[in-house]
Amino acid sequence: MEYKLVNAQSALINNKKVLDYLKKDIGIDLGTANSLLYIKNRGIVINEPSVAAVNNKTGQIVAIGEEAKKMLGRTPAHVSVIKPLTNGVISDFEMTEEMLRHFLKRINSNKVFNYYRAVIGVPPNLTEVERKSVEDAAINAGASKAFLVEEPIAAALGARLPIEEAAATMIVDIGGGTTDIAIISMNGSVISKSLKIAGDKFNEDIIKFIRDEFKLLIGEPTAEEIKKIVGSAIPLDEKLELQIRGRDISSGLPREITVKNNQVRIAINKSLRSITESIKEIIEKTPPELVGDILKRGIYLCGGGSLLRGLDQLLEKEITVPITVIDDPLTAVARGTGIIAEDMDNYAHLFTFPLRPSDINI
Repeated sequence: MEYKLVNAQSALINNKKVLDYLKKDIGIDLGTANSLLYIKNRGIVINEPSVAAVNNKTGQIVAIGEEAKKMLGRTPAHVSVIKPLTNGVISDFEMTEEMLRHFLKRINSNKVFNYYRAVIGVPPNLTEVERKSVEDAAINAGASKAFLVEEPIAAALGARLPIEEAAATMIVDIGGGTTDIAIISMNGSVISKSLKIAGDKFNEDIIKFIRDEFKLLIGEPTAEEIKKIVGSAIPLDEKLELQIRGRDISSGLPREITVKNNQVRIAINKSLRSITESIKEIIEKTPPELVGDILKRGIYLCGGGSLLRGLDQLLEKEITVPITVIDDPLTAVARGTGIIAEDMDNYAHLFTFPLRPSDINI
């Protein structure tokens, strides 16, 4: 009898080893602008735009990721280019599911057996319905289980910041759809806020400014190019200019103009001011001891929006606190979810639970 029990225990251990070998734990940064996937023991293997193109006549997916992004503003009437996430929240559940399924198929080298446990970064202050939609999308796409972690915590972990200490770590994640602001202490958010002003809003501001100032219509890809090449948050010593083309409002014909960096700064100034005021508001609501830590440690920036020229200098001047842009800010959240995926049992306490009263809802 004892011999049979030992054999049974040995079989269970062997089965567990086989399962551990075959399963893939993954980290996902499901962003409004880009989606990144991190595979345990391999690192970031996918970094693609969160865009899908679908044929309206047949319902078939035409392209996903980079190929779909190239089609923005260039498709015939029967093809729609969709951004399935808006302001960090799933706006098109089916397209999000298809996009995730496409990415998971790309990273699957084992066609016989699949077992994904997914750690997904989400903005703070999501409703329970919004959180459930993220979990369902991942599970329907092929993951066996989905665990959610707040993006600021994942970003801080990805930047190797000391979030476990009883001291404040303030991080501002300026992504495509949202700006997530959080003060973290002892592995949790003391206070957090998700602002629906980020990279996409900057693009909208630029499109509106060009339309009002130059009577020229441009698309989102052109606005993105303007932001990256000549955009800045503060006046620059060097003069940056970019020639762009669009449709003249009055004549309907193509026209070319030159956009300067000071014009872009004027266009996005209101949005930058809103982000600055939100950071100040969070600090004002923070316990005094943690505010002292922020003054000592400073504020950390990540996300694509943090790469805007002079943004760190603008915030440092307005908030009078040292500002640091972390290394490789575009992949911080993905790296954080990846660190959790590498040792899921050890980081299980970081997974999100029902919203706390101290959270700030927009």
